[in-house]
Amino acid sequence: MITLMLVLKKSPPPPVGATPQAAASAEQKLSQVQQSVSQGQPATLRLNQAEVNSYIANHLEPGQQAPAAQAPQPQASAPETTPSLPDGGPGALSDSAIEQAKSSVKDVKVTMEGDQVHAYVIFDVHGKDMTLDLVGKLGAQDGYLRFEPVSGKIGSLPIPQAALESAVQQMMNSPENRDKLKLPPGVSDMHIENGQLVTNYH
Repeated sequence: MITLMLVLKKSPPPPVGATPQAAASAEQKLSQVQQSVSQGQPATLRLNQAEVNSYIANHLEPGQQAPAAQAPQPQASAPETTPSLPDGGPGALSDSAIEQAKSSVKDVKVTMEGDQVHAYVIFDVHGKDMTLDLVGKLGAQDGYLRFEPVSGKIGSLPIPQAALESAVQQMMNSPENRDKLKLPPGVSDMHIENGQLVTNYH
């Protein structure tokens, strides 16, 4: 019962701002990078926290998942019901609960510090808002986005590290998510550096 209460108790959102000015700045930077790439020149796109959140706010429609290359989030299968409590307890809960955060995403907020990203996701499970917090590092491997989890929570319930790593690994390697995590043509790397999202084009 306590575990269920913690799962259903939403964690507070991080303090982030999204403004029209930041969204316009992100679009301008992206346009400049695309122009360089079209001319066969390497380029680097750097977006600060306000630009990332403003871009997400402009492109994430209610009930849809943000594109991986724009606001990378582990994705999984469609929700079925409010997370249940398997026999394995909180450790086993995390796999099934995380997997319900796919096609019902209502909001995404991102904070970045050092080389880590904190993604705060609100998703709907049969009319009930729930939250997923993921902290980790972004990277690229063989043309695909990679996410190395550091910590995570479903609602206010911390997810054991071993279960979190297993769940994220399964989601990133699943066939239905593989294409969603493929980086756009020309992108060679994506990572967090000094609190900014850095995307390298070649």
